[in-house]
Amino acid sequence: MIFFVVLLIILLAPIIMGKLRIPHIIGMVLAGVLVGQYGLNILVRDDSFELFGKVGLYYIMFLAGLEMDMEGLKKNARKVLTFGLLSFVLPFVLTYFTSIYWLGYSSLSAMLLSCVMSACTLIAYPIVGRYGLQKKKVVTISVGASMLSLLLSLITLAALSGVFYGDGADVKFWTVFLLKFVGYCFFISMATRRLTRYFLRRYSDAVMQFIFVMCILFMSAALASLIGLEGIFGAFYSGLILNRFIPSVSPLMNRIEFTGNALFIPYFLIGVGMLINLGVLFEGGNILLAVAVMVVFGTLGKALAAYASCLVFRMPWVAGNMMFGLTSAHAAGAIAMVMVGMQMEVSPGVFLMDDTALNGVVMMILFTCVISTIVTEQAAKSMVLHNARNKVVEKADGDDEKILIPVKYPETCDTLVNLGILMRNRKLNRGLVALNVVYDDDNAAFNQREGQELLNHVVQTAAGADVRMQTQVRLATNIANGIKHAFLEYDASEIIMGLHIHQEVTKRFWGEFAQSLFNGLNRQIIIARCVMPLSTLRGLHVAVPSRAEYEPGFSRWLERLARLAGNLDCRIFFHGRAETTAVIREFLTREHPSVRAEFHDMEHWNELPSLAGKISKEDMLVVVTARKGTISYKSAMDRLPDEISDYFHGQNLMIIFPDQYGKSETMTFTTAQHTEQLSAYDMLRGFLHRHFNL
Repeated sequence: MIFFVVLLIILLAPIIMGKLRIPHIIGMVLAGVLVGQYGLNILVRDDSFELFGKVGLYYIMFLAGLEMDMEGLKKNARKVLTFGLLSFVLPFVLTYFTSIYWLGYSSLSAMLLSCVMSACTLIAYPIVGRYGLQKKKVVTISVGASMLSLLLSLITLAALSGVFYGDGADVKFWTVFLLKFVGYCFFISMATRRLTRYFLRRYSDAVMQFIFVMCILFMSAALASLIGLEGIFGAFYSGLILNRFIPSVSPLMNRIEFTGNALFIPYFLIGVGMLINLGVLFEGGNILLAVAVMVVFGTLGKALAAYASCLVFRMPWVAGNMMFGLTSAHAAGAIAMVMVGMQMEVSPGVFLMDDTALNGVVMMILFTCVISTIVTEQAAKSMVLHNARNKVVEKADGDDEKILIPVKYPETCDTLVNLGILMRNRKLNRGLVALNVVYDDDNAAFNQREGQELLNHVVQTAAGADVRMQTQVRLATNIANGIKHAFLEYDASEIIMGLHIHQEVTKRFWGEFAQSLFNGLNRQIIIARCVMPLSTLRGLHVAVPSRAEYEPGFSRWLERLARLAGNLDCRIFFHGRAETTAVIREFLTREHPSVRAEFHDMEHWNELPSLAGKISKEDMLVVVTARKGTISYKSAMDRLPDEISDYFHGQNLMIIFPDQYGKSETMTFTTAQHTEQLSAYDMLRGFLHRHFNL
């Protein structure tokens, strides 16, 4: 029952937090508070939470070392060292003195809290991946500096532990500590490299490789604890050593990430939440002051370090924003450090850190995660705009075109195939791929036969246009995952699929699985609804968001629409801002001069409903939208289902999700692949509107 309740929390917390738009890592901690002894008292923090929690903590540090870009660090070692030292020293000094003079902490308590604020966690790093900035120098410097500041914080914490439990910080102590540290690093490095090289070359069994890596992880952590270092340092160091042996796209890496993100890391976060006593907030004291000191001065120190380094390195101001955003967040590592202090008993019943400090750190984590995410998001957008502005959009070398068409309903499959034929590049003479995914259940055999009959019809339709068609009937327990796997297997470039026709604005607007599909794939997805034959269309009205020209998939969707308009011999009307339509005009003039295009100003995305009066039954509305967190995304796009149902019901419609940066198969615990279409706030707004007309 204990394990069932924990797994139920791990399952439901991301769903609920997704509805509330709260980071999942905070959701796990809050869930622990709710079920712990200071909440509903459903679970007791027994030895299982001690064991699995420590494993989860080590896992976090191990993954951080395992995913480091070692080559980038070598090239920018001096800058990493400079920024890393500043990122450690400035928050340390500011937090130390404010903790003593404002919070009344002792020197050791202030030093421990300073270690917490000097370290950081790369919570906002997935944002960098979405914008394709992983290889940028400023990102490499920030990641390296964050790891260096974390290492210095851990060493300081180990020294503090030695002083607390040992005979004092004399020369002998530091000499012995340094010798043990150097000996440990040398032994772990040599032993791990030799053992790993030997084992991975001789044994290919997936389970054996995973167990071997786990043995290395916990051996390194255990030996670190024996010499006076914290186990989290050993976990991080073993990750650095194994970095070159485990490629980021390997099956072994996928198993390591999956196990940690699915079980151990959430278990650790829930266990931490069970330690938190929210009743302390209502008992008075200086907890609010403690939170203010941590957030204000700790974050101020990170900001000073980032912008000072930016000036020294002669980088643009946006680089300083990126450096500050990536290095300002704190997460599980901060809680772990405070927990070390909660085990140091100064006098009977009195510890170096108390519940006030722990609760203050949890609140600090919430604030710094929000700050880090917002600053990094804005910095990433600014960097993309800075790099792309005043540049002509060019077509990529070659063409990876391979169109995948999932089909399910006989009444829409012909239209989707014809749409693919009209958009394909005839010069490449490549075929299309038709896919039918059926549920792997008791009716699978019957559904497979029906799917094969549908695909046979699709092949005949394509053959009529002298186009080759590959087909596959695929079994899957999840339709969206079946399409994703087929997409990767066929190395497809884009998807053309149908849109369900429903009046109500619910998840059914996108169909049963489309929402999961365009959240889980970063390649182009076209969703079409045709209420009349394509050959009878007289015009395409394309709504283009501002900054769409800076997206990596800009030229792809524009090329497809130009081919469609040219093959149908219809006009195409672009509605968008002047800067965006100017780039579109230049592209069409250069690549498709015969296309009859007109351009109209649409300053704001809120003007989309006004297009309803300009579109006839013989036209098609094309909406170029964007995934959340991308350069052209706007919050007004969340209202797209409502606006289409209210203003464009019964119209020919096409919705395009362009290519985006990042790997579609990447999975982290803080960035779940599943995204709720409607937040709790949207549901509440809809309820008030329906029942109270508010």
